[in-house]
Amino acid sequence: MAKVKRGNVLRNRHKKILKYARGFRGSNSKLFIAANQTIMKAWRNAFRDRRKRKRVFRRLWISRINAACRPHGIVYSRLINGLMKANITVNRKLLAELAVNDKNAFNKLVDVAKEHAPKN
Repeated sequence: MAKVKRGNVLRNRHKKILKYARGFRGSNSKLFIAANQTIMKAWRNAFRDRRKRKRVFRRLWISRINAACRPHGIVYSRLINGLMKANITVNRKLLAELAVNDKNAFNKLVDVAKEHAPKN
C-alpha cells in the first residue's frame, strides 16, 4: 500500500484553532485538544447568548419603565394598556430611554395612559 502524506492539513487546522484560542488562560490557549474544546464551548455559549441578550434587554427596559411610572401612581401593565388604548405605539426600548433621560416626555405619556387606562 502506498504511503499517504498529509502535507500541511493537520498543522494548518491546529494553527487555526490555536489562533482562535488566543487570550484564553493556561493550556486552553496552548494545547490543541484543550483549546479545541474551549473554542467549541465558547462558540456554543455565544450562539445561545446572542438570542438571550434580546430577552435580557427587554426585561431591563420593562423594569426601568415600571420603576419610573410607579411614583405617578400607575403600574407598568396599566401604562402599556393605556398607551395601546390611546393608539400610541412606542416600543419598550424607547419608553425606557425616555424614562431615564427625558422625564417631561415620559410624564406626558403617563398622563395620556392614565386617561385611557380602565379605572379600578
